[in-house]
Amino acid sequence: MSLRERKKARTRALIQREALRLFRDQGYAATTVEQVAEAAEVAPSTVFRYFPTKEDLVVIDEDQDFLDALRDAPAELGPVGAVRHAMRVWTAAQSADELAEGVERERLMLTVPEVWASSLKSITGSVTAMQELLARRAGVPMEAMRNRTGAIVGVIFAVWLTWSSSPGSDGPAELDRALAELEVLDTAPAPQVRNAG
Repeated sequence: MSLRERKKARTRALIQREALRLFRDQGYAATTVEQVAEAAEVAPSTVFRYFPTKEDLVVIDEDQDFLDALRDAPAELGPVGAVRHAMRVWTAAQSADELAEGVERERLMLTVPEVWASSLKSITGSVTAMQELLARRAGVPMEAMRNRTGAIVGVIFAVWLTWSSSPGSDGPAELDRALAELEVLDTAPAPQVRNAG
């Protein structure tokens, strides 16, 4: 990254960190973009340049690192094993502060209706990208990986709900255990999709 790109990334991270702190301390609805700008020592227009809406201060597209780790997972791993491997790589690359901020964002997504609505597009895109990668790894059409991807996402979402309501718990370890249980069941090859007609 160039010096300018690094500066922009630091500014973006600072704005979001201050927003999350204010949301935690005084509530999402009670916090204004102007207050976020003041806390981050930037102009409100700078906040809007990085985050077009207030909801965007919570929702973050951080899945590319996970998808890269999934793409690079050892070829011999099945779908669940590959996701489990990618989750380990992804969480290991984050600091304790980054993991804590992630939990705070997830709590807000689950408790603030407008943030949840705003995050659905990102979540849907991530699930589709995961399904596509898993299908490519298995050498099957995307449709053949739909149910397995759904089962994996269901496990991730269940742990996400628990972790968001109990921030003191070890979310990554709980997720690894839950995926390990699912991995035991994931031994059959992916089904072939029949063409209609």
